Amino acid sequence: MNATDRTPADLLRSALAADPARPLVTFYDDATGERVELSVATFANWVAKTANLLQGDLAAGPGDRLALLLPAHWQSAVWLLACSSVGVIADVQGDPAGADLVVSGPDTLEAARACRGERVALALRPLGGRFPQAPEGFADYAVEVPSQGDRFAPFAPVDPDAPALAVDGVELTSAQLVARAREDADGLGLSAGSRLLTGRTYDTWEGLSAGLFAPLAAGGSVVLCRHLDRLGEEGLAKRVESERVTNSAV
Repeated sequence: MNATDRTPADLLRSALAADPARPLVTFYDDATGERVELSVATFANWVAKTANLLQGDLAAGPGDRLALLLPAHWQSAVWLLACSSVGVIADVQGDPAGADLVVSGPDTLEAARACRGERVALALRPLGGRFPQAPEGFADYAVEVPSQGDRFAPFAPVDPDAPALAVDGVELTSAQLVARAREDADGLGLSAGSRLLTGRTYDTWEGLSAGLFAPLAAGGSVVLCRHLDRLGEEGLAKRVESERVTNSAV
């Protein structure tokens, strides 16, 4: 990655410039059998659409706080980078009552209703499917995002030294996040082309780093596994082989 990158959105732009066709996020849900693989270009397109939704329809801007009530999932990764693109603080599993807007999965809708701002719900169904009926008081992400633009430009430049991420009592600026991601990538032995398999959850820095930021900072990719404990040793060994995994953080 480019040494001048100071925000997660910068890291994604560098990855897109280097090799847009390579895999970036391969997601498994071992409770449902779902598998989704996103190239850098496809992931970046989802990020652009989501950032346009965030900045345009939801009227979010730099410094706004978004309570992100989502599990480890490819769409969660998209939202993290969309927040970075706009300058919105992603407060992972944060208090919706103290947030300007909230993004919720299907299991946290009641808690999300405490947010007095805009509310977005994700069904987390295979292939990004929508809810059969949108939850009352929420915009259905799968309905709203497809019509958004494929290119994104922020209304205001994102300040690398402004808060960008809050998780498990840790708050980081964009520049601090990128620096820590690079350190973690070194600690995990990641380099360009590495394939990191992880079953860590997205409610700690360690989970977010292994599940997105460290592979992105290294120029590698992640095999993100939800409910990995249901796979078993033999199934895990087969996945490591089939996905050409080079490193793991389970």
